[in-house]
Amino acid sequence: MTEHSQQPETSVARGRTVWLRPTLRCSQKEAVASATMTATGDNFFNAFAIYLNATAVQMGWLMAIPQLFGALFQILSAWLGNYVPRKPMVVVTAGFQALVVFALAVLALSRSDNSVNWLIGLCVLYFSCINFIQPQWRAWMGSIVPQRRRGVFFASRTRLTMMASLAIFISGGALLSLSERLDVVWLGFALLFAAAGAGRVVSSRLLAQMHDPDPRPHPSGRKGFWQSMLQMRASLKDRTFREYSFFVAGMQGVVAISAPFFAVYMLRDLQFTYLEYSLNAIASIVTQFLTLSFWGRFSDRFGNRLVMLFSSVVIPIVPLLWLFSPDHTYLLVVQMVSGFVWSGYSLSTANYLYDIRPHKSDFAVYAAMQSALSAVAVFVGALLGGLIATAAPVLADMIPFLDGMRSPLFIVFVASFALRVAVSVWFIPRAAEPQTRKRPRVLQIIYRVSRFSAISGIALDWLSVTRRTPRKGKDIGEDDEEP
Repeated sequence: MTEHSQQPETSVARGRTVWLRPTLRCSQKEAVASATMTATGDNFFNAFAIYLNATAVQMGWLMAIPQLFGALFQILSAWLGNYVPRKPMVVVTAGFQALVVFALAVLALSRSDNSVNWLIGLCVLYFSCINFIQPQWRAWMGSIVPQRRRGVFFASRTRLTMMASLAIFISGGALLSLSERLDVVWLGFALLFAAAGAGRVVSSRLLAQMHDPDPRPHPSGRKGFWQSMLQMRASLKDRTFREYSFFVAGMQGVVAISAPFFAVYMLRDLQFTYLEYSLNAIASIVTQFLTLSFWGRFSDRFGNRLVMLFSSVVIPIVPLLWLFSPDHTYLLVVQMVSGFVWSGYSLSTANYLYDIRPHKSDFAVYAAMQSALSAVAVFVGALLGGLIATAAPVLADMIPFLDGMRSPLFIVFVASFALRVAVSVWFIPRAAEPQTRKRPRVLQIIYRVSRFSAISGIALDWLSVTRRTPRKGKDIGEDDEEP
């Protein structure tokens, strides 16, 4: 190669050196800032609704409606990204989300009569923003982080997110417990949401400082909205994928029947303090995080199908464990068991999707289809759970042997158990053993922990390492080394 032909590549490498390190540093800082917000979402919204005296039906709505809108906005974002630059989409949406979280703080201060309805509406906006950002952030980071450093980078980023989340859980629980003693719980929630909003403001500023090496949409890669919908629908023609998707969606749906009511049971029936409630959540989340690597090694040796089948047998039992004792220490152990099982379930179902996806097909289409089905199932399950919880006191009075129950919510837990068993029994004989194939460079996938939920497990997001336009002399999927 001549000296003249080497010059462009040298200048590109030097240009990359200028922005890469500062951008990666901003991204790590942004992980901590955004965690101050996301740590409140799955674990303190329910507590806030309980403080506002939400009914059982409203607790179901609080889980059902935001999740459904979130899935719709994720699909909208993926399509809109074909026409609008991704960095402005991410930064502007993050800034708007900060306003939504500040509005939650104002809601806590106002203590209006229809606060629960306002909370549900703000949660719809909150989760819509998260899901709208996700596809664009995923593509953005995929173009920034060098391929050979992605595993290390996202492991480090996840550790930072984890530490920040745990700090928020403990601090938030302590703050709310203190405010409860002083009889100013409304002020405790207002301060918690204000801190979360401030974290998102810092997060959006850091996102604005990050470099986007591929700032413009690519017209050649555009897909029409209906074309994307047809591709998602066509994915269900594959029987193995269809049965897997119905299983994952079904399990998420029946879990959603009981998920909102564990917080109700702890805070309203058992009279846990907010700190005890937070520690209960931490027990599950830390266990999930710590056991991911174990499940990764186990699934590599014995296959994702075995882990998924084991999880599908144990997950139905988890709600029943809550029936035996109200002791806080006992329930911490239950949460650790739950976290262990959910960790294996989350990782194995994510990997299984890759294994069963037809060769050379679009992974994003299959992931989007599975997410959409799960969102609909969660919507139905959460609404059903609200109706069961509303009828539970009447059922407890009508059935003699239920008189001694500590809580009518046990009926919700048992219903979730029974339907979880039904989903598992349906799927186990249909769980095909996929032919595990080595992941080609163009389709390498890195999973990262994107969200934490004490009841329904760690949420894993995937990141592709594909490159839109390979440079001359390099294969698709190959990136520059980090300088």
